[in-house]
Amino acid sequence: MTSGVRHCARLGIVVLGILCIFSGIYLLLNWIDMFTRMRGKEMALSPTSRSFEGWKVSPLPLNFDVYLFNWTNPQDFYVGSGKKPHFQQLGPYRFRELPDKVDIDWHNQNASVSFHKKSWFHFDAAGSNGSLSDMVTQVNTVAHAAAKRAGATDSWFAKVGINFANTANSQELTVTHTVEEMLFKGYDHPFITLGKFIRPQDVPYKRVGFQYPRNGSADFDGYINMYTGADDITKMGQIHTWNDLNHTGAFEGACGQVHGSMGEFFPPNLSTNDTVYMYMPKMCRAIPLDYTETVTVHGVTAYRFSGTQHAVDNGTLHPDTKCYCVGGKCMPIGVINIGPCAFNASVYMSFPHFYMADPSYLEAIEGLQPEREKHEFFMTLEPNAGVPMDVGGGFQANYYMEPVRGISLYDKVPTMMIPMMWCEERVRVSEEIASDIALVPLIVLLGQIVTGILLAGGLICTCWYPTRQVTHFCHSDPKAKASVLRPLTSFGVNSKAPTAPTLFRNNTSSSGNERVGVRLLDYNRDSGLRREVGITESSARERLIGEDSPDVIVR
Repeated sequence: MTSGVRHCARLGIVVLGILCIFSGIYLLLNWIDMFTRMRGKEMALSPTSRSFEGWKVSPLPLNFDVYLFNWTNPQDFYVGSGKKPHFQQLGPYRFRELPDKVDIDWHNQNASVSFHKKSWFHFDAAGSNGSLSDMVTQVNTVAHAAAKRAGATDSWFAKVGINFANTANSQELTVTHTVEEMLFKGYDHPFITLGKFIRPQDVPYKRVGFQYPRNGSADFDGYINMYTGADDITKMGQIHTWNDLNHTGAFEGACGQVHGSMGEFFPPNLSTNDTVYMYMPKMCRAIPLDYTETVTVHGVTAYRFSGTQHAVDNGTLHPDTKCYCVGGKCMPIGVINIGPCAFNASVYMSFPHFYMADPSYLEAIEGLQPEREKHEFFMTLEPNAGVPMDVGGGFQANYYMEPVRGISLYDKVPTMMIPMMWCEERVRVSEEIASDIALVPLIVLLGQIVTGILLAGGLICTCWYPTRQVTHFCHSDPKAKASVLRPLTSFGVNSKAPTAPTLFRNNTSSSGNERVGVRLLDYNRDSGLRREVGITESSARERLIGEDSPDVIVR
């Protein structure tokens, strides 16, 4: 091979190395975004996409568990009784949920889809702790709401009317009905019938029940419009409007904004510093979920985002939640006033058993005991894809009881937060689905490996020829080294530092060649100095090697 060909080959290897380095740097900075865009083209929601069927009808069995609090001593609920209200948790009453998306309408102009969520609930007796015929005693929310409305008017006539209605209809502080009536079936209440006759616009339902009329209803969760991710995969599953509203009006400022996930899809490429939001239609707000820990689900690494005090705060710890105070009234941390979203009823949401709430709520009652393992609300997400892998927890509905002056039934009741019920949905992906989800982090890892190979290969190719030259020089013969280092020797000879000892002496032989004499220190191992015959010493500690010495290299 000629020297020109060798030179071109070496140059080509160096250029290849530089290209590999630049390619590796580009992938290092852009691989995640590149893969996210490629994945988005395949996974964006559409009538023909792979994700459509799983979104429309859940492929996983959904368990909807309901717990009810039975009030065991309502007769002692008055100021000065000296006894705390005692509650007994009943359940779980398990229902199999069969959800479906109906009235689907695609909007290509902004890459969104509108729909109603319709669900059927079937009682699972085998998975329940109790039956639908169990009797439960709960606070009489309808009678108290009517009393509060009459008391707010400060009208003597309205108060007399409510007192008469309470007596005529044998109203008490509590009502007792079956679990079935308390939940999906609902029960009749005389004030509902009267209210629909007097002011039908203020009474939307015919019966009273925590989940009435949710079973088989397409309107219970409202009309939802969310992004499909066709134009931006990071927006996939994020709600755009609820009941055609961008702002619910239930809360002021940013607290009333419609945003967050509907629960099926979350933003991809999540980090441990992120906060994800889940929109809750029945609460008219988005719930923040903060990262709490990294877990493994069927061998797939996932991030757990949980409801913390941030989710149930109203300005005590997080200033951005101050707008959840209704009418300027801020409750101690741990409960959310959803009255503006529930026909102005005195209903507050909290985590089950007042988990993460102010201790005052638990101190006022008996029978509740919060535990993280049972009462934490969480979403476990695969961080690269933003797909839920394990979901659990729920919220508890509470009624804020307070005295109403002029209404005999409520004139002497204490102010207290009364727990009524809580429900949760738990779902965990199967191993088969988890193996499909695991492909996403695997592809991300492969991209990072390729990036590392490109960077390492580029550095090797770029540094190969210079390294080869240095190695060749180190192993060359002394004459070749001296030839290369001659400029350095000349530099040492010409340099004249007045304060440094002379190391070189220039002599010119009769033939005109320069001879270099090097002054060396010759120490005796015992005494430190050694004399040699015929050598004239210039000092007590050094001698000049003669030109005829074998230790002198003459050029």
